[in-house]
Amino acid sequence: GLSFTTDWIAISLALYIIAGLCWIPVVWLQIRMKALALQASETKTDLPKQYWHYARLWFWLGIPAFLAMMTIVLLMVFKPIFL
Repeated sequence: GLSFTTDWIAISLALYIIAGLCWIPVVWLQIRMKALALQASETKTDLPKQYWHYARLWFWLGIPAFLAMMTIVLLMVFKPIFL
């Protein structure tokens, strides 16, 4: 088998941790956004500014997480050797 210290595996694991750290706050944001959306629906009002603030944070946290995961896929496919 391959060692965890193989370059592409070590980099993939680090990127996976980065993606996970980006998505932990996203779970909290989604729970809050759901609550705000339900409240707006029940009161028949527009979504509050706080919802859109959370939506922006959600979006920007998704970019590094997505890029990290795509890089992991590329590392698994091409298995580069770093000197």
